[in-house]
Parts: sequence; structure tokens; C-alpha cells
Amino acid sequence: MAILVNAVTTALEENPQNAVAKALKLLGVSKEAVVASGIAKTSLDARKHSNIHFVHSVFLRLADGEEQVVQRAHNSQILLRQEKPLAVTVGSQPLQHRPVIAGFGPAGMFAGLLLARYGYRPILLERGAPMEERVCKVSAFWEKGRLDEQTNVQFGEGGAGTFSDGKLTTRIGDEKCGWVLQEFVRFGAPAEILQKAKPHIGTDRLREVVCNIRKEICALGGEVRFHTTLTNLKLRNGRLTGVATSQGELPANILILATGHSARDTFETLAQQLSIEAKPFSVGVRIEHLQCEIDRGLYGALAGHPALPVGEYQLSKRVNGRGVYTFCMCPGGVVVPAASQSGMVVTNGMSCYARDGENANAALVVGVSPTDYGTAPLDGVRFQQWLEQAAFQAGGSSYRAPAQDVAHFLQGKAGLRIGRVKPTYSLGVEPCNFHALFPPYIAEMLRIGLQDFQRKLPGFAAPDTVLTGIETRTSSPIRILRGDNLQSADAQGVYPCAEGAGYAGGIMSAAVDGLRVALAVIAEYSPYCNTN
Repeated sequence: MAILVNAVTTALEENPQNAVAKALKLLGVSKEAVVASGIAKTSLDARKHSNIHFVHSVFLRLADGEEQVVQRAHNSQILLRQEKPLAVTVGSQPLQHRPVIAGFGPAGMFAGLLLARYGYRPILLERGAPMEERVCKVSAFWEKGRLDEQTNVQFGEGGAGTFSDGKLTTRIGDEKCGWVLQEFVRFGAPAEILQKAKPHIGTDRLREVVCNIRKEICALGGEVRFHTTLTNLKLRNGRLTGVATSQGELPANILILATGHSARDTFETLAQQLSIEAKPFSVGVRIEHLQCEIDRGLYGALAGHPALPVGEYQLSKRVNGRGVYTFCMCPGGVVVPAASQSGMVVTNGMSCYARDGENANAALVVGVSPTDYGTAPLDGVRFQQWLEQAAFQAGGSSYRAPAQDVAHFLQGKAGLRIGRVKPTYSLGVEPCNFHALFPPYIAEMLRIGLQDFQRKLPGFAAPDTVLTGIETRTSSPIRILRGDNLQSADAQGVYPCAEGAGYAGGIMSAAVDGLRVALAVIAEYSPYCNTN
């Protein structure tokens, strides 16, 4: 148990640790009464350029009398925080076979980690390569346009998040988020992620963390099988009996489906066996600015102050029920080729831990729904593919990306005039007209977004800002239906999970859903015991 004092402010020039002394004063207790203290969370308030400051939540543990102190303070800033460990209940039903997890992204990793710690010896299937080989394959695509459809930015050890900013922000408010953050730190992530309101690891640091998690799973009796794709489910009387893979069949009565949002061939197969529905997602472009211009728009004259973090933004607007917003903002990052199928162009954003690149980029995307592209289960997938093929053709059919400066886009004219902002997409860009590439309602919402966000963040729609396309993998275009027990209604023992199944969006929410499913498995079954 600890006391949490919220909304404690410090100035840019002030030592952040002064927040602890301020919290003690607000609480009305002496330093000697405290057995432990520190900053639990820190955010930046930059709403007014004349008063940019940090806002902290401070935790304090007292020798005794914490409840009485909180009651006496009678202040809404001061709360009593009950620290809860991850609640695990172990079931008694025997497992006939080791649990199988399809996908080694955040959901598969954390589900596998928890199962391995409790003695379930999971087998994890990953269609892509282990990290070192994956990095080489991705580099070959980024540098020479040689795409491997099984190992790329979407597939391979760590999932799609490995080649991103490693952002750990989420809106789900689940207590399991704290456990996930602590485990990330345990496996090599910077300890500051436990305190920052907008934590990130960076793609360079995240790769090491992912490998360390895999090593622990294996040390605890689990197994990760790379280059192994789930190809079919073996069902009997509505129950899972096994799985077919590209490397042969496995007996299984538990399968956690954590394939990620780009496993289109797997979706095709599962649509014949499980209930799947089309769901909303978003499409658009990557928008690229000079990072110093973003900093200036956010911080005004204080831009460049050594205490200030690299600037990042999140902007949104709705018109007649449709939204346009920024997503996956990568400060000091680059726009990367992210295709997973031949003859298609997809973009993503990536930052290293230092976030020290010249440009900033973010997805600038528009919400679409089944009413736009069709209500059949895989119509959203088809819509993504159609856009990605159109982008490939617009880029010259060579994995170069179509691009347009904001001035030309707002004028509705084709063209790309490169000014201060140099495109970072490694395979090169081709001038285009996004009004011709996108359906009119998407192009119009992008225009509305640019104009509205310029008012909110000066410089956002500067004429030489670069738009690079296209962004389609914002979230899964499908949802694999599951019940309250987290299992498919069509196949007992199959647990649709996380982003690919339509139940998460981002590293943190995917990891938490992986934990949620693993906890459900543990609650029903006893640890795996091989009696052979």
C-alpha cells in the first residue's frame, strides 16, 4: 500500500525530485515518517507556451498510519493506492497436450511468458525469422527492394511493433499494464518507462528485450518454432484436437490465436472454420515534418530547451460521424517500407530510443467501416489490398512510394516539390496525386484534417510537408468472435487474441490481452505434465 499524491508540478529549470518534497508538504508529514518515496508518473503540460511545466504523481510509503494521513489531508489530489500483484488462479483440469500459441508478437510473447512461468511449457509458432535473421531480411528490403513475404516488418520475432517506435501508451486502463511495464524493464527496457506518461522503448532497444523474453520462455520449458506458419485447425465435434502448420501437424487442445493484423492467408483459412466479422479500421498516409518545426509548434520560444523532450502530438477531428486523426507518431524517426505481400506498398513509422532524427512522422488516417467497403468477413482485407496495389502502381511498380507535398495536395494537383522536408522512405518516392489514389471521402477528410490540425499545431500543414503513402495497417480489418470465456464459439479450446483477432491496438493492449487469455487458460487447466 502507498500514498499517491497527484498533480505535483515542477518548472523546467527545477530538479524533478523536488516533487517529492512538495508532495510531503502537501501531505503534511515529515521526511522522517517516510520509508520509501519517488516519482510514479511524469507528464509534460505544454498547453500554454508561457507556462510549460512537468506534472508528477508522487508515491510515498509511510511507516504506519497511511489511511489516517490520507483521510486527514481531505484532498482529491491525495489517494491511497493498493498495489495488487498479478492475480493467478491455477486450475485442475489436466492438459492432454502443450498449449500452442500462433504468433510471437506482444500478445504471444506475454501469454507464452506467463504460461511458461507456471509450468505449461507452451509451443509458440512464428511464421517469420528470429531477430538477427529478421533484421537482415528487413534491411535487404529497405535497401534493395527484396521482399520476403514470410519475414518482414509485419512478420518475425517480436511482431510488427519491433519495427516501430516501441510506444507503450494505451487507453485501456487495465492493472495488468503495470505488470507488462515491469517485465519490459526486467528484460532490458529503460527503467524510465515506469514513470513516463508516454513511455517508449525504441525499436533498437526493443529488439534486445524481445530476444531476452524468448530466452526465458525457452529456459522455463517453452519452445519457439520460427519459420512455422499456422495453416489449419483440426476440429472434432466443435473442439480443437490439433493444428496444421507449414512444418507438420501438432496435437493441441489449447490454441491462442495471436497472429497479428497482417496474417491475411491465416484469416482466409480461419474464415472457413470460425465466426469472423469485418470491423472498422483506418487508412491514409504518413505525414513528415522537420522535428524542429514540431517542437516549435508545441513549445514556442522554449523549443530546444534541454529539459524538454522531443515533441510529439496526437490530433483528431470528427465530421458527420467520420474521424481523421494522427496515429503512431514517431519523433525523430523515419518512414519505412512495411509491405508483407508482393506488388503492394505499405508505409509505417519507426524511431530509435534516442529519437534524434531530423524528421518527425505520423500516420494521418481516416476511419473506414464495413459500410464503406463491404460487410463480408474479409472485405476489409480486400480493401486494404486494393489500396496497397494502387500505391505500388503509383510508385512505379518498384516498391517506391507515392508521395505529395501538402501544398499540391491541398490544391488538388499532382506533384511533389521537395523543400526543407526530405522524405525518409528508404526505397525512394514518386510524385503522385492522392486525390486520384484514394476514394473521394478519404481524400476530403485528409484535407479537412490538415486544415484543422494546422490551427491546433502551427506548421502542421506547411507547404513543404511531405505525405507518403500508403498507411493501411492501423489495426485489424477483422474480428474473430469470442465469448465471455475468451474462446471461439465455434471451436472450444481456440482463444482469438489481441490485435489480429480485433481485440487490441498497439503493443500494450496486445500484451495485456495476451495475459488475459493466458490467465483464462491457467484458471481452467493444471500445468502440463508429460506422462509418457
